[in-house]
Amino acid sequence: MDDPRAQRLFGDSLVAPGDLASSPFRVDRDRIVSSPFFARLAGVTQVISPGGAGLLVHNRMTHSLKVAQVARAIADRVDASLADKLGGCDPDVVEAAALAHDLGHPPFGHLGERVLDRLARHRLGLDDGFEGNAQSYRIVTSTEIRGQATIGLNLTNAVRAAILKYPWTRRGRARLMDPPPRGAAPPADDPSGGSLKFGAYSTEANDMLAARAPFAGRVADWQQTVEASVMDTADDIAYAIHDLEDVHRVGVLQQGAVATELMAWQRWGPDTDLTRSGGAIESLRRQLHRKDAWMADDEAFAAAVELVRAELVDGLLARPFDGSLEAEARVAAFSATWTRRLVESCETIADPAVRSGHVQLATAQWHEVQILKFVQNRFVLARPDLALHQRGQGRLLASLVEALTAWLEDPDEEQRIPRRLQDLVELADAELPGDTPGRLRRARGRAVIDFVAGLTDQQAVGLMEALGGRSRQLWTDAFVL
Repeated sequence: MDDPRAQRLFGDSLVAPGDLASSPFRVDRDRIVSSPFFARLAGVTQVISPGGAGLLVHNRMTHSLKVAQVARAIADRVDASLADKLGGCDPDVVEAAALAHDLGHPPFGHLGERVLDRLARHRLGLDDGFEGNAQSYRIVTSTEIRGQATIGLNLTNAVRAAILKYPWTRRGRARLMDPPPRGAAPPADDPSGGSLKFGAYSTEANDMLAARAPFAGRVADWQQTVEASVMDTADDIAYAIHDLEDVHRVGVLQQGAVATELMAWQRWGPDTDLTRSGGAIESLRRQLHRKDAWMADDEAFAAAVELVRAELVDGLLARPFDGSLEAEARVAAFSATWTRRLVESCETIADPAVRSGHVQLATAQWHEVQILKFVQNRFVLARPDLALHQRGQGRLLASLVEALTAWLEDPDEEQRIPRRLQDLVELADAELPGDTPGRLRRARGRAVIDFVAGLTDQQAVGLMEALGGRSRQLWTDAFVL
């Protein structure tokens, strides 16, 4: 294959079942959707746990499918001549990356990501910790097994590069830039902890460089490829709109609370008392000016507040969701109208700001997405009842990591360790350099994190019940060892 974008790290001789398409990028798409890691996403939390809402809500799989749909629509509108100069924008590459972007998300969504990162760094001594995007990249390059070797899905350079929302490692140089790219700054509570978001662990750093090689001299080494930028923008759109559908369906997004916040800010504007109604959204406005001065605009912000008030508060939320066909039609109309408006606003930029990509929303729509995200963050994710639920999930994951680590360290259990866990220990051990102190401990730690991250929500619950002696069922399909 002469096209460097279409080259695979391990060549084309290693094929997978279902490699039926003629296009290498379509082959990548098919390899991703046929992976058990993709099937697992049907049981992984997006915002509301798929097993706990009682109604149809988005899980990581349906979210990924919608991101892929939106991403293809954006790709069709990208400035083709500019994209070619920047390394290309193939709709098949964009779709494949969108389908793969959440493969590494652990049980219980972003809560699980934070818990596993803390445990990986502070309990297991893993400098790279855990990051969902880096775990996705690890899956497609290392831990998903095909043929006779552990080579991941052996995807093309273009698709691997398009998966990289954050094309740097935790300790990569991007965090030292002023200002750093979005996600590259260290967390506020750990200034020496490396980048908050990153796309690859150090074990996959060389693979990341190989995937990015065809784009050298076309996009900056810290910048997303055009295809990655399309995928990232589509993810933002899907999160801002489709997750609102879920919280409306289950009745946790209340019209009165949202209306009070938005209308109070509209009355007082920048003079809003931060401790009273409207203060949270005023804090958002100020934060946008601090972090995203390249885009923040007060007129666009005010217009976005008004639009969300008119179409979400006075529109979708005006009547509670009752499961009727009429209610479903209202949800569908809201989603379709907003998705189309945001997709059609996307622009291709030759020289984007450091905190942006080559494909971005227009100014008005960028602010609209910020307000939609604010509504969800303020009135759903900050709820005490959700916090109660998540604290339990966090304790469960911590207990699960501890129990599996103890199992691996028990010399009497060496022959009865789950085969998948043994394989992951061997893989992690092979990745570590030389005969370094604590090598086996770190290999076991990475294996436990990989193993737990590959479970569904219900598998994590079922496995912990068994390890904690609370399961009465010896033979179960809740998890496979």
